[in-house]
Amino acid sequence: MRTVITQRVDLGVDQSHWQQTVKVGVHKVQTWILQIGRAFGHIGHEPKHHGAIEWLGVSVLQVRLSVGRGLPYWVHSNHTLGRGQALTKGQLNDQRRLTSVEFQTLAQVPAAVEWFANLDNPRTRRAYQNDLEDFCGFVGLASADEFRVVTRSHVLAWRAQLEHRGLAGATIRRKLAALASLFDHLLENNAIAGGNPVHGVKRPRIESNEGKTPALGAHQAKALLEAPDEITLKGQRDRALLAVLLYHGLRREEAALLQVSDIQERRGIQHLKIHGKGGKVRYLPLHPVAAGRIHQYLESSGHHLVERKVPLFIPLRGKLTGAGITANGIYMVVAAYAKKAGIKVDGLGVHGLRATAATNALEHEADIAKVQAWLGHANISTTKIYDRRENRPEDSPTYKVKY
Repeated sequence: MRTVITQRVDLGVDQSHWQQTVKVGVHKVQTWILQIGRAFGHIGHEPKHHGAIEWLGVSVLQVRLSVGRGLPYWVHSNHTLGRGQALTKGQLNDQRRLTSVEFQTLAQVPAAVEWFANLDNPRTRRAYQNDLEDFCGFVGLASADEFRVVTRSHVLAWRAQLEHRGLAGATIRRKLAALASLFDHLLENNAIAGGNPVHGVKRPRIESNEGKTPALGAHQAKALLEAPDEITLKGQRDRALLAVLLYHGLRREEAALLQVSDIQERRGIQHLKIHGKGGKVRYLPLHPVAAGRIHQYLESSGHHLVERKVPLFIPLRGKLTGAGITANGIYMVVAAYAKKAGIKVDGLGVHGLRATAATNALEHEADIAKVQAWLGHANISTTKIYDRRENRPEDSPTYKVKY
């Protein structure tokens, strides 16, 4: 059973301005509509990622979402979003007071909904949603109240089923972590009694301290840095992009979010302002090689001259919308130049360059706690995965054997 929800919103701006300033996408609009829907008590289930966006006139946006059996939100209402009601621009900007009805609606939002709404990272939200749908489907939960009767035996049975399905240990650990996080929140809000049924359930062991993300050797990193040409604008952009990735260890989403205005001087040194996971901001000194390449690229492109609050790395093909290169576009850049440089490493992607930067820094005696902050890791155990100093091939006993 699927329901179509339609909402028209007067944005007060034209289509091109909205696209350039908000970089609207189906998932972003769905998340946005969900937030509004939760506040007004309209949505009963989390929409799957299917929908359509249409422009009706100069400044009216229509969003149609197909709602199916996703993770239950357990917000009970007989209304559907957009039925005879359009949200004003002031409502979208939250520039008004809640009515008494809206206040009571929010006060009655279940703890499970609060927990899900508090997940900042969209990728984490999607992953945790799928994980909890998996658990609810396996155990047969249909309402929030049924979380009260979940026991450790249910969780153990689920873990056994995940192992039987052949899922990787890291995936099983994440699924158990998602469930544990939800139960911790339910306990904190007195939504359930007793203890957390996930606690005490053993997680699959980490197979290797080294991790599975491949890292390049120094000679391979140099070859990749020199793969783009220095003449064309695309080559100059990609030389700057690869330098930012390899000298600063950024996630691809972080690189995609960079703006020209994020190049800032702090204590007389140029820094990059990085917008990391969970909305956390960190400042990294800009490496001289990356600084030189960025300067050359911006001098050629000139897109920073009118306004500094523009994306640092912009697409150079197709219709220019003012949006920056996407995270997927960055992945394609890395893959293309790795192939051109003759680098044959299974599973190499942007995260492999992050691992390369971290490994290289540690091999050159960088303090691991500083590398943790540099990478934006919340836990130092994650940083230790990149510490491969004890596994350097050149230090292997193989080369000590002599006959």
